[in-house]
Amino acid sequence: MTNDTLQLGQITPNPESPETARLDRVPNPHPDTDYLARFTVPEFTSLCPVTGQPDFAILVIDYVPDRWLVESKSLKLYLGAFRNHGAFHEDCTVGIGRRLVELLAPRWLRIGGYWYPRGGIPIDVFWQTSAPLASVWLPDQGVPPYRAR
Repeated sequence: MTNDTLQLGQITPNPESPETARLDRVPNPHPDTDYLARFTVPEFTSLCPVTGQPDFAILVIDYVPDRWLVESKSLKLYLGAFRNHGAFHEDCTVGIGRRLVELLAPRWLRIGGYWYPRGGIPIDVFWQTSAPLASVWLPDQGVPPYRAR
């Protein structure tokens, strides 16, 4: 795979929507090893599909790669495309997980969406492909449960 097939190192405009955003993958240099890769997204934003008001979340994506890794710049651009996208919390969280599984075919993936309160109620959404692999150290996602102030 040559660099001209990736968004990495290129001037890349922000995608119009998650559906049109391009996700790139690169070969896993250690496909014979079970290990966990984590992306923490502390400033994820989307729009409420009913009111159009912004919603904010911390996303934590953990996966055990097989043959492919997600290229991080393309992931950043893809997640940024949700900024003007209307969808419920559950749809955003599960949809992101499923899109990554479709792209990467990982050995295992989980995503935690820790959403800030909407209407006074925080909504946390969790999705994973299967039971965690016994061979992988799986740290806590590190996001404390919401506590009212």
